[in-house]
Parts: sequence; structure tokens; C-alpha cells
Amino acid sequence: MTHRLLTPEELEAALLAIGAERYHNLHPFHRALHDGKLNKGQVQAWALNRYYYQASIPAKDATLLARLPTAELRREWRRRLVDHDGTEPGTGGVARWLRLTDGLGLDRAYVESLDGLLPGTRFAVEAYVHFVRDRSILEAIASSLTELFSPTIISERVSGMLRNYDFVTEETLAYFTPRLTQAPQDSAFALGYVKEHARTVEQQQAVLNALTFKCGVLWSMLDELDYAYVAPGHIPPGAFKPQDAS
Repeated sequence: MTHRLLTPEELEAALLAIGAERYHNLHPFHRALHDGKLNKGQVQAWALNRYYYQASIPAKDATLLARLPTAELRREWRRRLVDHDGTEPGTGGVARWLRLTDGLGLDRAYVESLDGLLPGTRFAVEAYVHFVRDRSILEAIASSLTELFSPTIISERVSGMLRNYDFVTEETLAYFTPRLTQAPQDSAFALGYVKEHARTVEQQQAVLNALTFKCGVLWSMLDELDYAYVAPGHIPPGAFKPQDAS
């Protein structure tokens, strides 16, 4: 909680502190993924469930885009839709994520159908989409600030998976390369926006709460994966059941 108006620099420090404590690079499932402690079926389950998050990002951003009041802001936010949806079929981040699931041996039609999703994944992702749709523009933009921390997790994930899994290639993980430049660009804009526009104690607290919520969304997705596919290994009815545990 903040009980006084923070300077922009203090607000930034408070946001970074949230990430240092709550970002999902600290989650045991991520550590296991990075350290090569998962089998192929568990990695497939991660990629399949994460697809729903990736595919929902453009829809989330479109709800915010429709509410932005100036052409300048809309141009800035529209770039995110292009990054994820691409400019033509087969381009953009969502298409690259499907190539990741292809490379892991998952049937593309099955991934896109969402039939194998964990219930908790669906709930968490839709909660995030609804948050951005329903909250203030300031809160919606602040919720994207997990991108401040994503270059670190991307570097860990790519290096760890290439080192530890013989079924993973650089081509499989090609999704992540553009994100190393896109995410810092996106987060720099969002951070500048919230530092400029969070002008009251209440607005600053809302910004901090928005980032805390988003960290919780990402953490809860890994909680669900860990419970279903690691320990105790209770896969809900209808969810993806790995065939290859090697």
C-alpha cells in the first residue's frame, strides 16, 4: 500500500519491487522448465496452455485500443496487435507460438481448438482480458508492465530449454527472438504512461494493484500446470493428457 503520493521514480521502484517478488520466473514450474526437469509431455502441456494466453493478447489489446482517446495512443497500442496477429496469415507472435507447439509434436488443430485447456488456464486468461476491458485505461496499461521483466525470463527459458531438451530447437523457440526487442519497447511506453498519468495516491495504488493482479494471473497459470502435470498430477477431465513422458 502507498499512503502518500510517490514521485515518478518512487512509483517505478515500487513497480519493479512487485516484479522482483511476484513475477513468475520464481515459480517452481518455471524453474523446472528452465532447468530441464520436465519431461516432454509436461513441456507440451505448458506450450498448449500458454497458447491460450498468447492468442488472447490481441483480443485484450483490441478492447483497450477501442477506448484510447487519441490517435497517438491508438497508433502506439495498435503496434501490439500487429506484433501478435501479424500483417498476413502465418506472421506474428501467435503464428510463431503455433510453430512452437508444432515443433513439440502437438496437433495444431487440437491446440487451436482449446479442447485440452486446463480450467484454471481458461479462468486466469479470461480474467485478464476482462480486467483490461473493464478497468480504467490507466489500470489496463499498468497491467501490461509484466513486460518489464520478460526479457529476463525469455533469456532463461530459451537458454535452459535448448541446453536441457533434445526435442527443442532454435527454430521451435523462434517465437521468443522478436520479443527480446518488442517487450522492452512496449514496457518503456507503458511505464512512461503510468508515471505521467498516475497523479494521485489512489491512481498510484491502482497502478500497483494492476501489476500485482497481472503477476497473479501468470503465477496462477503455472500453479494449475504444476498441480495437473507435476504434483500431485491430477489432470482434470477433458484436459490434455500427455502420451509421451520421455
